[in-house]
Amino acid sequence: MSAAEAAATEPLYDLLGIGVGPFNLGLAALTDPLPELNTLFLDSSSGFDWHPGMMLESAHLQVPFMADLVTLADPCSRYSFLNFLKQTHRLYRFYIRENFYPLRAEFNAYCRWVADQLPGVRFGHRVTGIVHLSDGGESVYEVTAQSAAGIRRYRTRRLVLGTGTRPYLPPAAQSLRQTGATVLHNSDYLARKQELQQKRSITIVGSGQSAAELYLDLLEEMDGHGYELNWVTRSGRFFPLEYTKLTLEMTSPDYVDYFHALPGASRDRLIAQQKNLYKGIDSDLINTIYDTLYAKSLRAEPRTRLLTHMELRGATVNPATGASTLELHHTEQDRPFSLQSDAVVLATGYTYREPEFLTGIARRIRRDAAGRFDVDRWYGIGTEPGEIFVQNAELHTHGFVTPDLGMAAYRNSAIIRAVLGREVYPVETSITFQEFGAPQNTAVPVQDEPAEQSEARA
Repeated sequence: MSAAEAAATEPLYDLLGIGVGPFNLGLAALTDPLPELNTLFLDSSSGFDWHPGMMLESAHLQVPFMADLVTLADPCSRYSFLNFLKQTHRLYRFYIRENFYPLRAEFNAYCRWVADQLPGVRFGHRVTGIVHLSDGGESVYEVTAQSAAGIRRYRTRRLVLGTGTRPYLPPAAQSLRQTGATVLHNSDYLARKQELQQKRSITIVGSGQSAAELYLDLLEEMDGHGYELNWVTRSGRFFPLEYTKLTLEMTSPDYVDYFHALPGASRDRLIAQQKNLYKGIDSDLINTIYDTLYAKSLRAEPRTRLLTHMELRGATVNPATGASTLELHHTEQDRPFSLQSDAVVLATGYTYREPEFLTGIARRIRRDAAGRFDVDRWYGIGTEPGEIFVQNAELHTHGFVTPDLGMAAYRNSAIIRAVLGREVYPVETSITFQEFGAPQNTAVPVQDEPAEQSEARA
């Protein structure tokens, strides 16, 4: 069958999602019961697998189970996490565990369970191009995808980009990967853990939850392998995730309203200041690390160093030994420092990179002065409203809640509302006790004094 014949056999979709991570998978689950929406979701992977390199046995989500794919939009959905537990005969075990936070491996299994039930989700389809067409006067996007069956073309009225983020490597460390040194991003950790543990020294670079999880995992096993373990961070301390309840009100539609309405320069400044709101470490994990260090110190001082205020400015490799030398700079003391390590793990986070297939529709996408997506309040980036939406690409316009699983159902509810022109899943607003902006009326009314009080003061 030719590509043209294949395209002819496919219907005109109302919405086509590209990339199937938790966010677009949630959108697929919420649109599945809606007969008026014909949707399709494509992903290049062979199946759903969320951060497999960090699937440590004890690692858990930093949000409660209600932040699943659907519950905060539709608590009665058959695709809820609780229904997954019921259908897999684990509900009572989860109940007895008395912990709201699912294990990461458990959440991954839940997402696979949902994906397997959705006929509109297709894995093994790599999108290679998109063009805009006019079909009988109607605006249509033609998406070309490569699969094992060959090239297929799909037509859709709307696009939702959920291609996710990619591992970020700091510029000072990028050159190391071409030298043969043992240098990896934490996304490859489990695949290369045994290789790491054969080295005499391991250094973790990073400050967030992933860095802490790797450090504890390697710390617990270091005695059996004999390596030295270092943890280097640019931050001034190993700071905990801010998780008090009034702060959690900032993960709300109310705060997104406030943040999105700010000038772009103010938003950029805030994002730089709010890292502890979404990049911190679970406080229990920090305490477990300390307790582990304390227990090991009873026998002998553990061969480990925790270094703060250290900015990575360069790196070289000894070709004879393969060891890396990290050129660090203590930002408070303004002093350089070198650290040699046989292996380096970069727990340096993820960043959004636009997929190349957007080139064909570049003129259909709005940009800000910095060339970034100009994302409107309801997650659209198209020059024509309601045609192109983004998932987890709006940190600069919607704030630190962008990658938060707890806001995904809200965002998907808003996208569905924009597509259908009606509210299928009520989008809750005004849920916070606090106000984020200046009150609309700040004037305090002045009351006339009784005449006798005025005369008494006179």
